[in-house]
Amino acid sequence: MVPDSKTFFHFSNRACSCRVTYLNGMFLLQVTKEVVSMGTGTKCIGQSKMRKSGDILNDSHAEVIARRSFQRYLTHQLHLAATLKEDSIFVPGSQRGLWKLRPDFSFVFFSSHTPCGDASIIPMLEFEEQPCCPVSNNSSVEATGNLEVLKNKRNCGDLHSPLAKKMRLGTPARLVTNGIGHHGKQESVPVTPDVNSSNLTGERLATVTGISPHDVKVVDIYRTGAKCVPGEAGDSRKPGAAYHQVGLLRVKPGRGDRTCSMSCSDKVARWNVLGCQGALLMHFLEEPIYLSAVVIGKCPYSQEVMQRALIERCQKVSALPKGFRVEELKIQQSNLQFEQSRCAVQAKRGDSPGRLVPCGAAISWSAVPEHPLDVTANGFPQGTTKKGIGSLQARSQISKMELFRSFQKLLSRIAEDKWPDSLRVQKLDTYHEYKEAASAYQEAWSTLREQAFGSWIRNPSDYHQFK
Repeated sequence: MVPDSKTFFHFSNRACSCRVTYLNGMFLLQVTKEVVSMGTGTKCIGQSKMRKSGDILNDSHAEVIARRSFQRYLTHQLHLAATLKEDSIFVPGSQRGLWKLRPDFSFVFFSSHTPCGDASIIPMLEFEEQPCCPVSNNSSVEATGNLEVLKNKRNCGDLHSPLAKKMRLGTPARLVTNGIGHHGKQESVPVTPDVNSSNLTGERLATVTGISPHDVKVVDIYRTGAKCVPGEAGDSRKPGAAYHQVGLLRVKPGRGDRTCSMSCSDKVARWNVLGCQGALLMHFLEEPIYLSAVVIGKCPYSQEVMQRALIERCQKVSALPKGFRVEELKIQQSNLQFEQSRCAVQAKRGDSPGRLVPCGAAISWSAVPEHPLDVTANGFPQGTTKKGIGSLQARSQISKMELFRSFQKLLSRIAEDKWPDSLRVQKLDTYHEYKEAASAYQEAWSTLREQAFGSWIRNPSDYHQFK
């Protein structure tokens, strides 16, 4: 059952269930901070439901929704700069038809939870206080006969259980970044965080926790539902901390119908090399639009795991085209918890009957003047009927088709003699042709695949032949 927009963010007793979701957003940092895009969502469609017309959202995880909303914002800002000559985040570049981000602007990405996939495979220490229990497959617990793990999972939500008392540990305050200013200046304040990273070195563990490295024990890991892609080594699926292999490319799980959507960890790592703007907007940009920082809300977290998943897997990539790089991304954790997260909702519910159900809808918001809000379910605008699929009203504002339409509208309002060279060398027609014509972007993507992400699943080109 899909909730309407009025019930999306709150608990409803009527169905004896509670819906949870993730929140992501892009923030534009100036003297004052401005939210420029947001997204919520937890779902993907299966391979059998994909369409060649570009009118369905294959991946509705919050990170992807927020990034697509961000692309709407960038398109609007390019429209302001190139056609209306109004104030914009962009200034003219050094070549005809190209623009670049103003030097006093930077973007921060906030996520209420670690991205699915590699960044969520986090060691669980014996002494740490758990914000909530790791998501695990009950069948795998039963199959291995590890009843202690199952018992611990049940006890974890009880703050007065022996396990919870054993896990609680006071930790010294440390500094975390609250914000990044114009020139990279950081304002830091002391907070008392949870310690939950067994990837720390023994010395650092001793410093942070006051516990001898010899007394530290990894009892399990937080698990991800994302599956290893064909061609990768694969998970061992052994009980406990050896369940997953780390550093691998993964696809998001589907309900019986396998998806073709790469994990959010993989996608964010890709954005950190290719930028967040995508191939189409790269036609108008002198350099990619990179994130300066990623901030994760209060949830199970490991700084080392985040570094590995988002940066280190691509760190040795070299010989990228001019303007492309492996961005020196800052990664921080906030001590603020998203109210609709699984952990927060579970804590509020206590022993209430019913089960937690991931929300089936996704919300997109972008700082644009027309239709800033977009609510979808199963890849289409909420309320779309089977009969309506294929109509203009049945297309999300952030679907491939609509983003392509926005790009074409921008192009049509610029005089041809002011087009960038990449759009003047040949006549282009389809979505696929326009993407492939962004030669520097495609070269960077090819280099990234060759050197780091060789098993990345790519959709066949016939899914991109729409006009």
